[in-house]
Amino acid sequence: MRFDKDVHLQKGVGAPWDLPTRYTCPIARDPDRVLETSAASRMLEILSTILGLLAVSDLIRFARVSKRMREMVYDDSRWVQRLRLMGCWNESEARSRAEKSRHKTLGALNPRFGEQTTHLSSVGSETQGHGNGTDKATNSTTIFDAVLDREQRVRPGQVQSSLWANERSDGFDATLLSPQKSLDFTQPKSSDKSEMLHVFNKVRSVRGAARTEYGTIYGALAPFYKDAIRSKAFTDAKIFRVYRDPGQQAQMLAQLSKFVKGDISQGWHEREEKFKDLLSAFESAVFREFKQGIESGDEEGKMRKYAHVLVTLNGGQKAIDQFISENSVIKRKADLGDPMDCILLASPIRISLAESHTFLSSVSTSFNAQIVVVDRVFPPSANVVIPFLRRVADEVIAGYLNLLFDELHQRSIESYLCAVSGIFEQSVQFARSLQPSQNIGDEFYEAVDELITKSFEAHVELYLKEELKFFTKKSASEVSNWERQLLDQDESMRSMYMSNVNRQADKRDFLSSFKKVVMMPVNVLPAFPKSSPFGGKPATAKALVNGDTLPPMRPTSSLSSSQPETPNIADGTTLTINRASTPITEPPTTELAAKAAIMNSRLEGIRSLFSLEVALNLVHAAKSSIERAAVFDSFSSHLDLDARKQCESIFISLLQILGTRHIKAGFDQAVEHLSRYNPRQIREHSQPGVAPLVMFLELVNVGDLIQQMVDVFYEQEMVATKLTDRDDFLDPAVKEKKRFEQMLDERVAAGLNKGIEVLMAEVEFMFATTQKPEDFDPDSASHTRNKIVDVGPSETAVHIVELVSSHTRMLVGSTDKTMLDVFNQEVGLRLFTALCKHLKRQRISVNGSIKLISDMTQYFSFIQTLKSQDLLTYFKALRELAQIYLIDPSDVKELATIIADSDRFYGIFRAEEVYEFAERRADWYLVKKRVEKAMYGIGCLVM
Repeated sequence: MRFDKDVHLQKGVGAPWDLPTRYTCPIARDPDRVLETSAASRMLEILSTILGLLAVSDLIRFARVSKRMREMVYDDSRWVQRLRLMGCWNESEARSRAEKSRHKTLGALNPRFGEQTTHLSSVGSETQGHGNGTDKATNSTTIFDAVLDREQRVRPGQVQSSLWANERSDGFDATLLSPQKSLDFTQPKSSDKSEMLHVFNKVRSVRGAARTEYGTIYGALAPFYKDAIRSKAFTDAKIFRVYRDPGQQAQMLAQLSKFVKGDISQGWHEREEKFKDLLSAFESAVFREFKQGIESGDEEGKMRKYAHVLVTLNGGQKAIDQFISENSVIKRKADLGDPMDCILLASPIRISLAESHTFLSSVSTSFNAQIVVVDRVFPPSANVVIPFLRRVADEVIAGYLNLLFDELHQRSIESYLCAVSGIFEQSVQFARSLQPSQNIGDEFYEAVDELITKSFEAHVELYLKEELKFFTKKSASEVSNWERQLLDQDESMRSMYMSNVNRQADKRDFLSSFKKVVMMPVNVLPAFPKSSPFGGKPATAKALVNGDTLPPMRPTSSLSSSQPETPNIADGTTLTINRASTPITEPPTTELAAKAAIMNSRLEGIRSLFSLEVALNLVHAAKSSIERAAVFDSFSSHLDLDARKQCESIFISLLQILGTRHIKAGFDQAVEHLSRYNPRQIREHSQPGVAPLVMFLELVNVGDLIQQMVDVFYEQEMVATKLTDRDDFLDPAVKEKKRFEQMLDERVAAGLNKGIEVLMAEVEFMFATTQKPEDFDPDSASHTRNKIVDVGPSETAVHIVELVSSHTRMLVGSTDKTMLDVFNQEVGLRLFTALCKHLKRQRISVNGSIKLISDMTQYFSFIQTLKSQDLLTYFKALRELAQIYLIDPSDVKELATIIADSDRFYGIFRAEEVYEFAERRADWYLVKKRVEKAMYGIGCLVM
């Protein structure tokens, strides 16, 4: 007899020398007994090895040798091991029964403890057994009831002696035997054939009674098992003679399949192989009948009968696979739809989602019809629907989608993007249209969602990359087309103006022309950068030939214009630019006149440096891309994270292209135009506003509209759909949006700063050119002498107030309040500085001081409309300053007192500064000595 260690390990059984603790030999404390203890230990190992190789019947015979041998055979762990191999031992149930028995025993020994544990002993009284078995004997005695049992059957003295007496000297411990009787394993407990078909349902997991439970199984199944492995022909097996119904035969064979796993005695492998051959022959015969039922379409007959038999035998996986393979949805998938029908071979190639919808509807109808067949043929325990669904998804739907998407990706990216997003949305609706089996719940819809995700998983990553790439490319092309159209129009305009230039005259008088070019101011005409959409090469001043003069430039913009003209974009590619231009009576005939006309046209085109229509097209393109990608975010799967991230990337790309490439470049060019503006080169100043500044402010309005458009898009498409969180300051979309707004504010601020400089330059130019000397000194001109003084403000003051106020009003509503307040504050301060410089260049008489006071009051009234208290203080000081010119020369002391009183001017002007303004009195040299004497107490001495 040989013990094969590897075979036992294959069964999950430990080696036979892995003994329970109770059978191990104690360590001998006496050195003289070490050899005796070692010999006993080796003998115990040999006996355990022999027991591991014995069949059940041999174990029973071995137990009859002696009490010690019976203790080893009856050890509960040996039988629990066999029950666990057969899969009918529930450790949780065994632990629960043990706890109940322990409380019961302690309660019998200690009544007080029994009262305290009454509730605990009643909890779990209905313990679930293995399978469908129940606990029939609630008062049965287990191995943990040994103390109580012996109190009832033996005397206390005998119990004590049997527990603690150590009469043996061979190293074995005294072992208590269970009072349960041996069971005859050669005959089943009942002759009822139907009970034997459910023998596993009656098995309980009770510690100390594992041998009894195994004996019940062995008595019912061992005769069939032994007969099956001894039969020469499969048809001669006892199981097929006792049970004639295939269903009962399958049920008994299924039980024997579990019983075989508990056979761990020598030769188990050969016996298991013989039984598997029998089982395989039975399964093949039943499968042939089932296959014939499929071919004949006998759903209620053969298919239903033999499907139940196969499911009872081993789960029916073979029948399930055959049913799915022969299913009409799988075999006739070509009839459900052709993916090429979705591609419309037009120019450009387009996708027809109606064809894909028809395909998915056909699959849904066919699948639901087959689910009815599944419910009719297979038992509820058979898992048919989920494998069938996986097969349909892998072979029908995934094959259709792969062929369609691959073809579209090669032909048209835009159609590919529409197809992936649109068909995914249709697939979600398709998943909800499928009808589950009668015996399956939410697991079905979870499996459907998982399979839909799996079908698209291979395409989503590529789709999201192509979506971002497509949007970026389309947006960049939109802006490039806009810039190219502007350059083309500028070149066309330049060619038209330069076509009539007589260059022969320049050649004949080259030296004279060159001298004129050198002597002329360089900044007569502005030079535009090469990247500007309004010109290619910088304009260069050219000498006027034959006495030609530069025609005056006439700005076409006015305060009444509310919306700038921008290019009209058709189909996202063709740009038709409508730029207002100055009407020309006849083409210029000289190069300088032509370039003057070109500069005039460019100044008029400052408002079209970036386009509201282009921004709108970019936003619409981003909306389409995000809506397509967001379809994957609405579906509960792991695809939503990638889709959400890609939607944010599309939004970020929109802000970068719209902001950096389009708006920022436009503002930079506008600021460049403003920096080249020189009011002294403009001969016509009759317009109420500075033309470049007015156009820039209109450009600010367009930028504000674009920003509002982006805000609405962000709220509706990103925040409302939960694609991003506006409160997450680390979110890339939130950071990029703040960066876009910051860029826009910086460009507007830079333009407004330059605009203020241009505005103040225009104000100083008007001061220098329109302020008449007789306004503040009427006695200086003979035609105004002895006339009645007009107490109203001068025309210069009125025009300047109109000029400045017109520009400040244009910003109301187009910028935020903070920026508007800063702009007004800066305008007011620079206007104050310009007025101070202007006053120091004037000569003011007593009679002219009335008009000066009126002018200061006019400026003060304008500043009041700006609602800035700090500015009012400055202009109050100016109004008080004008009083020093009204004082009569005879009242010198009063004049000196006002000049020395710094509090009178609210701390804006020091006495020395007021003294400088007093020097602009027309009679200053007459009153200077008396004023200084009144102020300092001394006169002017010449040393």
